[in-house]
Amino acid sequence: MNIQHYPLFDTKKVIKHYQEKDQVPITYICTTDLNASDRPVDIFYRQTPHPEFGNRYFGMFINFNHGGVMICAADQVEGLEFGMIDVDGKYYYSQSHHDYKVVGEKMIDGGREYIRTSGSVDVFKIQDGKFVKHEYAPE
Repeated sequence: MNIQHYPLFDTKKVIKHYQEKDQVPITYICTTDLNASDRPVDIFYRQTPHPEFGNRYFGMFINFNHGGVMICAADQVEGLEFGMIDVDGKYYYSQSHHDYKVVGEKMIDGGREYIRTSGSVDVFKIQDGKFVKHEYAPE
């Protein structure tokens, strides 16, 4: 699946750092809002739970209130829906509440708050570090 991402950080550097530190494989998953609107977080996955904190997903984000880079547990990402548009075999998603993306003749908006699109949408969830297609029932 060819999902297009726009991470906040150099994901290869983050992966290298945490793989060396924790001695486990790390994978970049996506960039999305978690707990606050329009505060995207780069989400990473490790197959085994962190030995101290117990989470398999962690996020890296910019702390706009205090400055600097922060890390957080991000297991709640498995409960979120990602609406995606398919443009020429590439999938695009809105990363945050007001991330309005236009690709070709299509648009996607709403992040995890809602799914708004100009046409057809495929909905995915994350399971075990991978996107899987999910049945979508608009409200």
